[in-house]
Amino acid sequence: MLTLDKVYHAAFVLKNVIRNTDIIQAPNINHDADIYLKPENLQVTGSFKVRGAYYKISQLSDEEKEKGVIACSAGNHAQGVALGASANGIKSLICLPDGAPISKVEATKKYGAEVCLVKGVYDDAYAKAMELKDSMGYTFIHPFDDIDVIAGQGTIGLEILEQLPDVDAVIVPIGGGGLISGVAFAIKALRPECKVYGVQAEGAPSMYNSIKDNAICHLGDVKTIADGIAVKTPGENTFELCSKYVDEIVTVSDDEVASAILTLMERQRLVSEGAGAVAVAAAMFNKVDIKGKKVCALVSGGNIDVTILSRVISRGLLSSGRSLTIKLALTDKPGQLEMVSKIIADLGGNIVSIHHDRYDLNIDIVSCILDLRIETRDFEHIAAITSSLKEAGFKIVE
Repeated sequence: MLTLDKVYHAAFVLKNVIRNTDIIQAPNINHDADIYLKPENLQVTGSFKVRGAYYKISQLSDEEKEKGVIACSAGNHAQGVALGASANGIKSLICLPDGAPISKVEATKKYGAEVCLVKGVYDDAYAKAMELKDSMGYTFIHPFDDIDVIAGQGTIGLEILEQLPDVDAVIVPIGGGGLISGVAFAIKALRPECKVYGVQAEGAPSMYNSIKDNAICHLGDVKTIADGIAVKTPGENTFELCSKYVDEIVTVSDDEVASAILTLMERQRLVSEGAGAVAVAAAMFNKVDIKGKKVCALVSGGNIDVTILSRVISRGLLSSGRSLTIKLALTDKPGQLEMVSKIIADLGGNIVSIHHDRYDLNIDIVSCILDLRIETRDFEHIAAITSSLKEAGFKIVE
């Protein structure tokens, strides 16, 4: 069973292994609350996962260590297991979904693990790991549904209370539930009045649905940019612990996650992956009751695939009113483009791209389509620009 003594023991074991990540005040996340961040994206391996993985491996018997360990992961747990195994002189084999970011796959290899790519998502990698575990005699290091792993993640809760003893609420990402189970258990044991909120992606709400239905549910499909928490089925231990210690679970959209990633980069100079930003998204978009409260949002990881970073930033700009794509139907005569540009410039907009099309079959033969991408401040700024263009007689094409 999970005990507070076990969490404290995990903290002792991890003392010289992990970074004790400092709390960072983040006043620009939500002006209605006193927001702080726990930046586990700055942790060794780039995520919190090394805590639970290392502690679990440290508790194995000599016989288990000799046979080696196996794990499955979307990427972050893989790196934690690889580092923990290498540090203890143990062989490790990691099963990863074939869609895992290349950066995470390569990082796992660099920490000393052998990698097996499996077609599908996390649950498919899990099935393959179980098959290999039975045939090869490895010890399986579960990414979330293991008491030692949960205890290792719970050390974050101890640190938060030490660094922010009067915290009113803690917001934590949820995939399979190992992180929030450990954090919630530690916080409720030491400061029961503190609220613990969990956050899942709308496209992967396995724990959200399970708690709502009071029974573990299995999702047929998951789809989200937060690949680190794209889990179809929560664990039995984590479901029980979340049911008992978590006050509320909410979901955030991919657009909200993209906005949170962008906000963390611009205002906090922190790089977060999708899964790492969901707690910040919940705080930004008031998904939980934090008005007037001292709140800690856990940034759980920063291992974002750089190949999709530009797309995430573009999506974040669009969803937060920082970018506008607009099509105008113009009469094809001199001066029209100049008039459009002047209206936008006078209102402080910045045209970053432009495409002029005379040959669209859906417009009059004497007209043309002007396709613009404009840098804007917010949604009010967008409304002012579109309103001024309409007042000047320009037709916006939907």
